Amino acid sequence: MSAPVPTPYAESRPLPPYRALFAVDAKDFTGLPAVQHGPVSQLIPELVDRALDRADLHELRAAKRFPANTGDGVVFGFDPALLPFVLWPFLGVLDDTLGAYNRQSVGPRIRLRASVHVGPVLDTDGPGDGNATARNDTHRLLDSRPVKAILAAASEEVTHLAAVISQRVYEDVVLGAYTRLHPDRCVEVPATVEGKPFVQRAWLYVPSPSGNLVQAGVLPREEPVAPPTPADGREQGPAATPGAQYHGNTQHVGEGVAVMGNVGRDLTYNGGASTYHGTNQHWGGGDNVSGDKRIGDTGGPR
Repeated sequence: MSAPVPTPYAESRPLPPYRALFAVDAKDFTGLPAVQHGPVSQLIPELVDRALDRADLHELRAAKRFPANTGDGVVFGFDPALLPFVLWPFLGVLDDTLGAYNRQSVGPRIRLRASVHVGPVLDTDGPGDGNATARNDTHRLLDSRPVKAILAAASEEVTHLAAVISQRVYEDVVLGAYTRLHPDRCVEVPATVEGKPFVQRAWLYVPSPSGNLVQAGVLPREEPVAPPTPADGREQGPAATPGAQYHGNTQHVGEGVAVMGNVGRDLTYNGGASTYHGTNQHWGGGDNVSGDKRIGDTGGPR
């Protein structure tokens, strides 16, 4: 017989243990022919496990909590002490693993969105394990408009993974400097999900940026480039953020995502906006990122 459903605020009770949560799903999975759904559904966890091994996270692979195959992806809990290593090097290794697979595969490309979160989650080796607000939020982050827009706008030849990191993980792990992932590699966004009452601050990390992201100064992990020194010694505008360069202030985007400014410091994501009142940025549709970093209001459905 199932346990009785607790009445909220009727009494104090022990807080469930904190568990880190990781989830991925595949871009355009539902657009695949039905005959490919089963094989791709099995392939995604295999690629994730391969990347865990390559990142020397054998302990995490062997100790996943409440793992589940979601059809177009996977989700599992793990020890929060391993969060720094999931952010770096695992996310980068997963991107490399996907890239290696896509380059040699004759089947559909596997490009993933990932989300990383942490919170109190039921974990008692019982049938209800993993169900909690933190689990729900992990999936909402995964479905949020910014991470979808970034992956859709990026080159499928270069960018195989886009990750969204919750504010809680960002504050505790990234700003706490427990990971090698530098804050300047992360872009602050309001995570919203169309049709859902969900709005949270979150952070995007793209291990292998391309397209507009590169033009805006988001650099790949392997290429930390210092700002050039002008030969004539003249000042060339505001100093660049360490590890990032931005050239010019005009972008023309027909569809997708535009990014301007020193990414990771001065940036705003207007999640659902279809109009932009500003200077030197034009697009026909999609999502726009520009200006001083802050959380902006989201617009309606586009």
